[in-house]
Amino acid sequence: MDFAMSAKAQDYHQRLCEFMTEFVFPAETEYHRYREEAGPKDHTVPPIVEDLKKLAKERGLWNLFLPAESGLSNLEYAQLAELTGWSMEIAPEVTNCAAPDTGNMETLHLFANEQQRKQWLEPLLAGEIRSAFAMTEPAVASSDARNIETTMLRDGDDYVINGRKWWITGAADPRCKIMIVMGRTNPDAASHQQQSMILVPTDTPGVDIQRSLPVFGYQDQHGHCEIVFDNARVPAENLLHEEGSGFAIAQARLGPGRIHHCMRAIGAAERALALMIDRVQKRVAFGKPLSEQGVVRESIAKSRNQIDQARLLCHKAAWTIDEQGNKSKDAQVLVAQIKAVAPQMACDVIDRAIQVHGGMGICDDVPLARLYAWHRAMRLFDGPDEVHMRTIARAELGREKSAFASAASRQSGPAATGGAG
Repeated sequence: MDFAMSAKAQDYHQRLCEFMTEFVFPAETEYHRYREEAGPKDHTVPPIVEDLKKLAKERGLWNLFLPAESGLSNLEYAQLAELTGWSMEIAPEVTNCAAPDTGNMETLHLFANEQQRKQWLEPLLAGEIRSAFAMTEPAVASSDARNIETTMLRDGDDYVINGRKWWITGAADPRCKIMIVMGRTNPDAASHQQQSMILVPTDTPGVDIQRSLPVFGYQDQHGHCEIVFDNARVPAENLLHEEGSGFAIAQARLGPGRIHHCMRAIGAAERALALMIDRVQKRVAFGKPLSEQGVVRESIAKSRNQIDQARLLCHKAAWTIDEQGNKSKDAQVLVAQIKAVAPQMACDVIDRAIQVHGGMGICDDVPLARLYAWHRAMRLFDGPDEVHMRTIARAELGREKSAFASAASRQSGPAATGGAG
């Protein structure tokens, strides 16, 4: 198990670092100024983003997430995605590595037919359009996809869709042209075969994007939307793969997406720690710099420990996917582990950075409040912490005990220790 950066990853890493330093970080002020002037209900992309996309393409920093396009392994991509996490609102998108497009492109790459790929995958890979993934619903616990109530019923050459979705990221962006929608096609089938996925253009009659939901008061540029499907009719040829495959497609889609979020969370935590260290070396309280206060030094040390531990677990998960595939049991458990660990780690580190910044930490003069809001939300999306902990515990309880562990266990009971009867 070798996590050393390959020569290819080193080359990408250096070029991406230069791109971030020269173009992305300096663009953040312009990006946020545009968003503030446009207002929370305006979801048009700041022009600087399209400019940066052209530059990223020219430098070969494009579609890094998809091995079929970039030639990068998951482990190699992890070391690059971490860099983009330092500027989470800009860097992932301008390299065409932003959710939910990444998950949708992976889904189309794996399950779409030739016509679907040509119509939707190719413009997504080119960064010409954006997309959304509509699974979560307000009326049910959507962390269990079998609960999804939206119906997609066959009617001649069409499917008719009825239901309500929410937290549909990207749907408010004017560039969003296509949604992958999950719904129930056969309520009488086995529980894992009732759901299907279908491609729904956003301009389909009967698709009503009602509002964009804020996250801790922040409106995302792309929007997190509540959508009503009222007899929305799409051609049967828009079905992805086959009827009843929705649950399997969801599992294939969410695995890589979860680890990509975790890769970026490590970068966000690194930025928070960098801001913390810069702050405590400049700020004086009670006669000496904050960096000399014992409680502050402990915060720095805890943050470094947590970041490095999470990075190693993330790299192990990425390496395992490369070695065994995304569907292997080992990979699935490791992805659950890092999805439970990385967002919490990021929240912890960002919270400490906020604390040492005082009042500045909770306003937008530094990016910490936005970082915290996003990573606290990450503990819910792509499966809440509790679902992933359940997966981890189930795997641990089902693990066959080794002869070594069995021998040790026999020496640990009351009889062995002389416990009272």
